[in-house]
Amino acid sequence: MITANTNSRDCLIVPPIPTAKVEKNVSLSKPLKLGILASGSGSNFEVIAQAIQNQELNATIPVLIYNNPEAKAAARAEKYGIPAILLNHRDCKSREELDTKIVKTFQEYDVEWVVMAGWMRIVTKVLLDAFADRVINIHPSLLPSFPGIRAVEQALAAKVKITGCTVHIARLEVDSGPILMQAAVPVLPDDTAETLHARIQVQEHKIMLGAIALIAESNQKYCD
Repeated sequence: MITANTNSRDCLIVPPIPTAKVEKNVSLSKPLKLGILASGSGSNFEVIAQAIQNQELNATIPVLIYNNPEAKAAARAEKYGIPAILLNHRDCKSREELDTKIVKTFQEYDVEWVVMAGWMRIVTKVLLDAFADRVINIHPSLLPSFPGIRAVEQALAAKVKITGCTVHIARLEVDSGPILMQAAVPVLPDDTAETLHARIQVQEHKIMLGAIALIAESNQKYCD
């Protein structure tokens, strides 16, 4: 079951994560069809896939797209029997060309929502127009603070006492757009970029699931 960590030393998640589990044989709206974009290890992708397998999310993943031939996300997808398609950005002349291929692939798989789960490419109007207000991103800071690359290092350099992570609807401006869910994580006196990032990533997994659960919940109400 998806639950929020109530230990305030670890995190504060806002809004609260829905706790209702998707039970077997319960009549619900059709599952959300999530197209996942990943560039690296695919840990956020696997968290989503595992939650779906455990019936904690009313969703499916028809396809994963990855842009890095060395990305471990592809192997994780294979483990769950999910098609993984390589669209190497190095083979494209522009960001728009890559996004055009992404849109075509997602449309072929009848994707409804796009989840950037560690996607290390700037998206363009091509993708955002094709899936208007249906592209979500996760970022390792409490946006609007510390957008862009090396957000954890930015937080340490600023000597803030609290940082965290954010799931938001993507916009053309990098790491901007309506916020769906955030988790606050304290910065400890002896934190390094590695230790802080590791603790933030734990909360990333929670709020990624939480944000998708909120979307699924809203979709259910709309369909009802």
